[in-house]
Amino acid sequence: MTTIVLVRKKNDVVVAGDGQVSMGNTVIKSTAKKVRRIEKRDVVAGFAGSTADALTLFERLESKLEKHAGNLSRSAVELAKDWRTDKYLRRLEALMAVADKEKSFIISGTGDVLEPEGDVIGIGSGGNYALAAAKVLMDTDMSAEEVAKKAIKVASDICVFTNNNLNIEKV
Repeated sequence: MTTIVLVRKKNDVVVAGDGQVSMGNTVIKSTAKKVRRIEKRDVVAGFAGSTADALTLFERLESKLEKHAGNLSRSAVELAKDWRTDKYLRRLEALMAVADKEKSFIISGTGDVLEPEGDVIGIGSGGNYALAAAKVLMDTDMSAEEVAKKAIKVASDICVFTNNNLNIEKV
């Protein structure tokens, strides 16, 4: 389980994730990196699900971005279609939060590509806690990064599958 929060505030876009990897009720690792940047395309993504699945989906997203000249909307739709129809991928139960400078999306294995209302996304076991905290903090003078950090902190205080070892990527 994991917690990913994506915050879009002013001209900044930040994706933050915790570092905890759990198996059942045991913490296996506390410093996993669940947030990645696709440098060539100025896209950031966070993943809630298993590590092997995350790496596969990040690679697929990167190839879709290459194929569609960096068009995140088109790439997200194409990834969701593959995810839903591919025999291997459709078994994955996961979510991705992805963003570039203009758009943010939640991508799911059921074929959903959702653009959030507002400027915050929260996914994973602690996603709802982080989402609620970030929505409240958006009305403050805090930066996007400060909002994301505080939102993960709040989630880590409530969700047993979330810790406060942050990975942050910005666009």
